Amino acid sequence: MQQANHALPPGFQLDEYRIERQLSLGGFSIVYLAAGRDGLPVAIKEYLPNSLALRAEGEIKPTIVDEYKPAFRYGMKCFFEEGRALAKLSHPNVVRVLNFFRANDTVYMVMEYEHGLTLQEVIKKTGMVITENFMRNVFTKLLNGLREVHSRKLLHLDLKPSNIYMRNEYTPVLIDFGAARQTLASDTPMLKPMYTPGFASPEHYHQRELLGPWSDIYSVGASMYACLARMGPQAADSRMEKDRLVPAMVRWEGQYSDQLLETIDWCLCINHLYRPQSAFALQKALTEPVDQLKVDVVDTDNKTWLGQLLGKFKGRAEPK
Repeated sequence: MQQANHALPPGFQLDEYRIERQLSLGGFSIVYLAAGRDGLPVAIKEYLPNSLALRAEGEIKPTIVDEYKPAFRYGMKCFFEEGRALAKLSHPNVVRVLNFFRANDTVYMVMEYEHGLTLQEVIKKTGMVITENFMRNVFTKLLNGLREVHSRKLLHLDLKPSNIYMRNEYTPVLIDFGAARQTLASDTPMLKPMYTPGFASPEHYHQRELLGPWSDIYSVGASMYACLARMGPQAADSRMEKDRLVPAMVRWEGQYSDQLLETIDWCLCINHLYRPQSAFALQKALTEPVDQLKVDVVDTDNKTWLGQLLGKFKGRAEPK
């Protein structure tokens, strides 16, 4: 039952907001640009998974067959609870949720509308040279926001360059959380798993009970890798079958500091226990003076790049 849903039309009055245009359409939701009573622009995300509900052209309420109603309602509850949790969070590096409400047999999340480009657009369309300072500054600030998210017992679970919004002064903002999508997918077998290949951690594919802060850390590492490669790394499920990912330490040797490249590879460890276990641990690595980096002696008997990497970071990523 996969189909494209029709967006609400421009000019439609939704609660106290007037829809101006559709910003994006995905398999889980539709995002609109709208204006509030004060005339200020907002982004409104509408819960509308196209595998469960269909809104035909000219309709306002979606049609949901009886078979899918329990899953649709459960997902709506997850989405609503996520909106409630995010609304309590106020941080300059996390999108601000202003309101959330039920209407038209579904739910809506109202967010501040940010001006700028996504990190995906920055690396793909601007042709900007990605410097080491840019990498360290952007991702250190991003991790400030992620630390706040994790401190609220929330996970992002869909972290990728297209979900990192860059304000005009290159301040990153986390947008479009996927936690509700993940909850819905894990509890509803009829839904396809919802993740982005290349940026989703191995735990997104298998053993979802292992999802944790380290899963978002994998996605941060994949996003850093994508900044340098201008494309996402090999998907984690494919890596688990045959790891063809060229380590950052090999691919960009001499172009960036060893410490930055090692940090990216540390995040991309397939085993979640060997990654940074918190946003703070990764942030510490990104702000560590390069000339003061202390690494342990690598076991010369272990010739794999992963073994060497784990040797260098021994003691930093002890399982907790």
